[in-house]
Amino acid sequence: MKKLLVTVLVAVFGALAFAAEEAASSGGLDRGLIAIAMGLAVGLSALGTGLAQARIGPAGIGAIAEDRSNFGTALIFLLLPETLVIFGLLIAFILNGKL
Repeated sequence: MKKLLVTVLVAVFGALAFAAEEAASSGGLDRGLIAIAMGLAVGLSALGTGLAQARIGPAGIGAIAEDRSNFGTALIFLLLPETLVIFGLLIAFILNGKL
């Protein structure tokens, strides 16, 4: 997990450096940073959702296997993390309006 975090941080700072270098010649640093923020909003929210659903899914399947009346509850618990991606997309659209 630490290696993944280091890799993501290096990629983000590398992209930030490329955005700053291009913006220095074109004068649009804020446009590049907003684009990076949009990507981070969607990407990190999707990553969080994936991590949450990776644990909720098997637990829900186990609960349904024991008692079929748990289907609705398991479905609701599985759909709750999806709101993170919706919020990430909402933030990306709000930031897109500032471009």
